[in-house]
Amino acid sequence: MQGIETTTSLSFDEAEEQIRSALVDQGFGVLTEIDVAATLKAKIGVDRTPLKILGACNPHLAHEALTIDPTVALLLPCNVVLEQSGDVVSVSAVDPRALMDDPRFNDLAAAATIKLQAALDTLP
Repeated sequence: MQGIETTTSLSFDEAEEQIRSALVDQGFGVLTEIDVAATLKAKIGVDRTPLKILGACNPHLAHEALTIDPTVALLLPCNVVLEQSGDVVSVSAVDPRALMDDPRFNDLAAAATIKLQAALDTLP
C-alpha cells in the first residue's frame, strides 16, 4: 500500500498528541479512532505493540471530493496509523493520490497529500 510515512522517537502517546494537533492545523478532524492493540487484547487475548488508526477528515476536501463523485465516500476518512516498533513510533497516512486515480481527483488528491505530509512533517 502506498502511503506517507515518518518515524519519531517521541513516545507513542506524545506522537499521537502531536499528530492530532498537526492534523487540526491542516484542517482535519479525527472522526474515528481504533485502538487495534486494545481491541485484539479484549477480543482474542492477543498482546501486541501499540497500534492505533485515526480516521482523519478535512471537511472542505471531503465535500469537494463528494461533489465530484459521491462514491468517494468509500474512501473516507483518511487513515492515519501510529505503530510502536521498539523505541520508534511509525506514523503513516494513506496517500490520497494512490486511492484516487481518476484524473478528476488529481488536484484534490495532491492537495490532500500535501496537507497530510505537512502534518507528518511536524513530528521530530
